[in-house]
Amino acid sequence: MAPDNPDLGEKALSKVAEVGIASQLDEVEAIDVDVRTNPGKLIQGEVDSVSISGKGLVMRQDLRMETLEVNTNKVSINPLSAVFGNLELTQPTAAEAQIVLTEADINRAFSSDYLQSKLHNLTMEIEGRSTPVDVKQATVTLPGDNQLVITAHFLLKEQDEVIKLAATAIPQIQENGHQISLEILSAEAPGLTAELVTAIFEQLTALLDLRNFNIPGITLQLHQLAVQPGRLVIHARTYIEQLPSA
Repeated sequence: MAPDNPDLGEKALSKVAEVGIASQLDEVEAIDVDVRTNPGKLIQGEVDSVSISGKGLVMRQDLRMETLEVNTNKVSINPLSAVFGNLELTQPTAAEAQIVLTEADINRAFSSDYLQSKLHNLTMEIEGRSTPVDVKQATVTLPGDNQLVITAHFLLKEQDEVIKLAATAIPQIQENGHQISLEILSAEAPGLTAELVTAIFEQLTALLDLRNFNIPGITLQLHQLAVQPGRLVIHARTYIEQLPSA
């Protein structure tokens, strides 16, 4: 099969996978799935490769990816299902993925109802006592040089006082590749103790969980990230148990 001349079987399987993935998302600007095999291998349940390319993918929690690229090697499928145009995997397959999040994507996430609900009525242990805090607003800037800047306003409920925090941090990989943590390089937070600043960052980084970006049947495990001007580039290992069906 020539790479630039997919047959009808490849096209049908690719289209089914596209519709299945799109059905799991709230918004899709573009999604393209490219299945490569040949009729002989298809009868044996073998696919040479599957490539997934997406733009403007919005998850259930209003989390948006600017772009998503996933590439597999050989994939084992159910040949009987393939005859009927379905791409049913008979065993999980590993792949490599690249996700790009823009500044706008990250700030959209912080302002979403899903994350806003998690930023209100926080209870933090400070100096042995519970301190109620609301995050009123959080904004992320991506200047590059593998650094990000967070500006946030917090309401200390007991004092009825709003305090601004501005911090520069380096994102790092945690939780076996599932979560991004932040190493604080500098922070300005008049009126906040270092302990409270640390507690607030723990709450914010808990939201940067790559599992929030999983599509059903496709699991991501981060292994490299880079902050470039205006965007966060994530490289992840991908484990595909099943491609979603519509």
